Amino acid sequence: MSVEPILRVRNLRRHFGGLAAVDEVSLEVEAGALHAVIGPNGAGKTTLIHLLAGDLAASGGAIFYGGRDVTGWTPERRSRLGIGRTYQRTNIFFAFTALENCRLAAQSRAPRPFHWWRAAASNEADLIRARRALDAAGLAPRADAIALTLSHGEQRQLEIAMCLATEPRLLLLDEPLAGMGAEESKAMIDLIARLAETHAVLLVEHDMDAVFQLAKVLTVMANGKVLAAGAPEAIRANREVQTAYLGALEDAP
Repeated sequence: MSVEPILRVRNLRRHFGGLAAVDEVSLEVEAGALHAVIGPNGAGKTTLIHLLAGDLAASGGAIFYGGRDVTGWTPERRSRLGIGRTYQRTNIFFAFTALENCRLAAQSRAPRPFHWWRAAASNEADLIRARRALDAAGLAPRADAIALTLSHGEQRQLEIAMCLATEPRLLLLDEPLAGMGAEESKAMIDLIARLAETHAVLLVEHDMDAVFQLAKVLTVMANGKVLAAGAPEAIRANREVQTAYLGALEDAP
């Protein structure tokens, strides 16, 4: 029995003047099959994430999430529907504790404009979601730590925890391993693998070892276009991909 993709992208385009940063890109993301988007710098990968999250408006094409056309939706509306994202650069509140960061994210999931007289921190449901997200990201022991004092790897975990606090079904992860050492990278790879068991995941990442360890489906972009798509084994063997990006990857262990 076929599984309906949670995300379907059809002929998506984004132009900046005469530059086509994303040019007729189509792809599908299914739950339980981590989908990685790879390609050289300038390929359009992060622009694609911005379009899917709603941070950039599309110049053409369509984005369907859960069968609904969300192409013109705001980022906030997409988030409430279940699309969560992380950024290349850590996007957290450094002066707040890890728990406070996650509580704020949970609070954004269901804003209560008429409860302005009530302390936000007193909302038990938000705190429960925040603690659950920290636990899922492996940061429960660091709940009371100020975000600025966390290691780089822990800060990246915290950003994912904040995303999880919004209770997404689809995670858009933009280079979550950037700047990490070997030990932190392993912890992040393990975390992403766990998340992929319960969420649909679209991963943009330059660490090819991590990509081929995690991904079940790959889309390769170059110059804003899809160069190739398919299972990791097919991508490894694709000579056009090797020439454009992967080099001698077929010889890698």
